[in-house]
Amino acid sequence: MSDFSLEKVSENYMDVLKELGNIGAGNAMTALSQMLGCKVDMRVPQIKLLEFKEVGALMGGEEQIMVGVFLGVEGDITGSMMFLVEKNSAKHLINKLMMGMAPQSDDFTEMELSAMKEVGNIITGAYLNSLSMMTNLKIYPTPPELAVDMAGAILSVPAIEFGTVGDNILLIQSQFFDEVEIDGYFILIPDLDSYAKILGSLGMPL
Repeated sequence: MSDFSLEKVSENYMDVLKELGNIGAGNAMTALSQMLGCKVDMRVPQIKLLEFKEVGALMGGEEQIMVGVFLGVEGDITGSMMFLVEKNSAKHLINKLMMGMAPQSDDFTEMELSAMKEVGNIITGAYLNSLSMMTNLKIYPTPPELAVDMAGAILSVPAIEFGTVGDNILLIQSQFFDEVEIDGYFILIPDLDSYAKILGSLGMPL
C-alpha cells in the first residue's frame, strides 16, 4: 500500500488532476455530441477535491432526484466511476436520443432507462479512454449499473466502497448545453494506490 494521501495533495498534483478532468470531460462531451447528433457546448469544468458528505449538497441537496450511472474500473488502476445528472436533465438527454419520441411522463420507461444507461456508458467510456491514453495505463470499465434515486442514496454506494480508504473524492462538475443547460457530475474514485499510479505515470514524483 502506498503512503499517498489525498489530504496531502499539493497544488501541483491538483493542477494535474484538473487537467485530467478537463480533457476527460471534453472527450466525454464530444462523444455525447456524436451520440445525439448535435452540437454540445461545455463550460470549463469545475474540479474539486471534496469529502463525500459535501457532494450531495453541491448537487442541490441530498434529496435531489438524480440519475446515476455507476461502473467499476479495472486494469492497471482499480476503483469506480460515476456519472450523475439531475432527473429533468436526464429526461431531456433521453428525449434527444429518442428523436423526441420519449413518453411525456414523470417516470422512466425501461426503454428510457436503457437509453440513459447507454448515454452514461458512452461518456464514462470516453472519459476513461482519455485517461488511459494520457497515462499509458490499461483501464477497463465494467458494465454500467443505473439508479434513479435521491443524490444521497446514490452516493452512498461508492461511499460504502470508498470509506475504507479515505473520505476525499475527485468531483468534476461539467455544465453542458444544447438548448437546455445540464449539470453533469463525474466522480472518479480510484483507490489510493491507483491515484499514486496515475500521478506517477505522468511523471509526478510521489
